[in-house]
Amino acid sequence: MEHSSAADGATVAVRPLSWLRDVTPYQWRVFLVVWLGWILDSTDFGLFSFVLRPALAELLGPQASLADIGRIGGVLSMVGLLGWAVGGFIFGIIADYVGRVRTLAVSIVVFSIFTGLQGLAYSPLQLGIYRCLAGVGAGAEIIVGIPLLAEALAGQHRAKITGVMMTGSAFGSLLGASVYGLLAPFGWRYVFIAGVAPALLLFLLRRGVVEPDQFAAVRERRSRIRQAGEGISEADLDFLRFAPAQLFGRKLIFNTIVGLLFCLGTLLSIWTSLIWLPTIQSLLLESEGIRGTQAIAIVSRGMQLWGIGGIFGYASFGFIADRIGRRATIAFYNVGTLAVGLYLYFAVDQYAPYPYLLPVFGYFVFGVFSGHAIYLPELFPTHVRATALSFCNGTGRIITSFGPLVAGLLVAPFGGNFSKAAGVMTCFALLSLLAVAIGRETREDTLPQ
Repeated sequence: MEHSSAADGATVAVRPLSWLRDVTPYQWRVFLVVWLGWILDSTDFGLFSFVLRPALAELLGPQASLADIGRIGGVLSMVGLLGWAVGGFIFGIIADYVGRVRTLAVSIVVFSIFTGLQGLAYSPLQLGIYRCLAGVGAGAEIIVGIPLLAEALAGQHRAKITGVMMTGSAFGSLLGASVYGLLAPFGWRYVFIAGVAPALLLFLLRRGVVEPDQFAAVRERRSRIRQAGEGISEADLDFLRFAPAQLFGRKLIFNTIVGLLFCLGTLLSIWTSLIWLPTIQSLLLESEGIRGTQAIAIVSRGMQLWGIGGIFGYASFGFIADRIGRRATIAFYNVGTLAVGLYLYFAVDQYAPYPYLLPVFGYFVFGVFSGHAIYLPELFPTHVRATALSFCNGTGRIITSFGPLVAGLLVAPFGGNFSKAAGVMTCFALLSLLAVAIGRETREDTLPQ
C-alpha cells in the first residue's frame, strides 16, 4: 500500500477506509445492536404482509370472503402502524428521562413478546391487540436506537456509520422473504413465533453497552438542579420542563417544524409506492399478456431491485452528507425521487424500463431516510432528542397512514390508473425540499448537548 512521510515531501496515499480505525469497540457494539434491531423490525413488517391473508382465512373461517379479509386486514395494518407511532412517542419521552439503553431493552422485550403472541391468536381481535402492542415495541426500537447511536458516535464519522445502520431496513425486507420461505410451509403461526428472536439482542445490550457520555451529562445536570433547591436559573428551569413541551418553546419550535416537514415529505412520497408498486407492475404485465406465476416472479424481482437500490442509497447518504452538507444531500435525494418517480409513473407505459428504473428509484426514495437518523438528531439537544425524533416520525406516520387511501381514491379520477395516483403522492417529496430550504445546515456543528 503506497504511503510516505510528510518529511520527505512525497504524496500521501490516504486509505479510503482508514477512518474505521477511529471507531471504538463500544461504538461498534452500539451500532450492531441498533442495526440488528432495525433489521428485525423491518423483517416483522414484511412477514406480517406475507402471512396476513392465510392468518385471517383461518381465524375468520371458511365463510370469509376476500372482501372480509381485505377489510379486517386493513384494520390490522392500521392498528399496527398506530402502535408504531404511539410506541415511538411514549418510549421516546421515557428514553429522554431514564436512559437510552434501558428503554431500548424494554422495547425489545415488548416487541418480541407480542410478535410471538400473534402466532397464538385465535381471533382477529386477539391478533389486532397483539399486533398493536408489537407495533408499540417496534416503533420504540428505532426511535430510541437513533439517538443512542448518534450520541455514541458523537465524533466526525457519525454520519457515515449512521447511514450504514439505516441499511437494516432494506436487509430486513430481504430477511423477511427468506424467513417466510423457510417457515411458511409449517403454517403462519410459526412465522410469527419466530419473532421472539429479537430478544437475543438483550445479550448484546448487557455486554458493555452503557449510556453515552452525552446522556450521562444530562442525567447529572438534572440531579444537580434538583438538589440545588430554590434559586435555580431560568435556563435550568427551562431545562427541567417536560420534554414534549420544550419542542414547542421559542428555542426549538422552528427546528420541530423543519423536522416534521422533512418526515412528512419522505414518508408520504414512499408509502404509497410501498403499498401500490407491486400492483402497478402486475397491471403493466397483464397489459402485455403476462399473468400468473410468470408475472409473480417478475414483480418479485422488481421489488428486490427496488430494495437493493435502497441499500446503496442508505449507505452512501452519510458519505455524501459529510462531503456536501446535510441540506444539499437531502435535496439531492428528494430531487432524484421526484425526477425518477414522476418519470416512472407518468411517462412509462410498458414494463421493459422497470428493471432499470426501479433500483435508481429505490436509491433515492429509500436512501433519503438516512437523513432521519443523521440530520434530525443534529437539530435537537440531548435532553429532548429522542422525544423530538419520536414526535416528528410518529406524527408523520399517523398522517401518512392515510396516504395509500388517498392514492386509492385518486385511481377513479385517473380512469383506473394506479401509476398516476402514485405519481401524485410522490410529489409530497416537495415538503422535504421545503424543510431543507428553511432549515439550518449542521455539517460543521457538534452534536448539540
